[in-house]
Amino acid sequence: MIRAWLEKQPALADLALEAATLAAVEAARVRHAVGDGEATWRPGEALRLLLVGYLGTRNTGADVRVAEMIRQLRWILGEDRVDLTALTSDARLSAGYFPGVRQLKLPDLYPTFLYGETAKHHGVIACEGSMFKSKFANALTTLMAGALGMANAQNKLSVGYGAEAGAMDASLRAFVRRTCQGSYVVVRNRASADVLTELGVRSFLGTDTAWTFDPAPPARARALLRAAGWDGEPVLVVCPINPFWWPVRPKAGRALVDRLRGAAGAEHYRSLYYHRFDDADRERYERYLDALAKAVAPYRERAFVVLVGMERLDRRACEALGERLGGAPTFVSDEHTMFDLVAILREAKVLVSSRYH
Repeated sequence: MIRAWLEKQPALADLALEAATLAAVEAARVRHAVGDGEATWRPGEALRLLLVGYLGTRNTGADVRVAEMIRQLRWILGEDRVDLTALTSDARLSAGYFPGVRQLKLPDLYPTFLYGETAKHHGVIACEGSMFKSKFANALTTLMAGALGMANAQNKLSVGYGAEAGAMDASLRAFVRRTCQGSYVVVRNRASADVLTELGVRSFLGTDTAWTFDPAPPARARALLRAAGWDGEPVLVVCPINPFWWPVRPKAGRALVDRLRGAAGAEHYRSLYYHRFDDADRERYERYLDALAKAVAPYRERAFVVLVGMERLDRRACEALGERLGGAPTFVSDEHTMFDLVAILREAKVLVSSRYH
């Protein structure tokens, strides 16, 4: 019982990151007050915007949403009137996406980095669906709320776009309440608006930006499917995940031991962060895969079943489900672009997904 309670508490490293980011927000406020070298927009100048999200992980949903935001910004404001920069965890994984947008590597310890970059831009747009949640990682919300807070501290544009808000640790709720008072957040459902209203953050009910995305042509998707054995029958696409190994938490001691050993287990996410995945989680994951395979198997006689991994992390789930089905064509974002994957999804007669599409 005590262990379960401790697992639900924010890690000390998460609290330290929140404190460091809040200190950077206050430092930005002081810099603005003394007028110390921050960018100020002037009429006729291109609007320099910093896009802060979950890029560089080959998460197809995140990439598609940002691609559409960029298209919309250029269409509304004019392509020559905006100068866009996007933060990425790994530029190799986001290479070829977002043409004309400058991509900057986001460091794992980002408060001072954000402090410097927000000074160079006229505004910040946070652009991730899981914007205000503890479900996946407190560090992700700290990143986006912190960037919005630094923009607020400098009296700059501070906008969240295509956001969701949900359950957060108490410390993270307090952080969002403090940093995002001057922000304007376009949410994709009413429940998220209610959460933000409780925190005193302005919101507007919108929708997910991904639905207008223009993928690869249908002929491209059909060619990929034919190469995988499709002969024209109805396509059933299944998008499995591991829903039981979130959130990721920083574990500095374990990361140090792994570095000294030169190896890390399957639960390692990146840097200091590890998935929470105990025996009970594994058992639930196995039951999830078994049930999904049992539900899909009867349709194989009259449909072409395809497994799609919308994020790199989903490859393990796809492979595990494929084994239960006796093999199935698999397309994962670590090998296929967002353009191809969305095109394949749109060829589906039926889509069964554990992700938000």
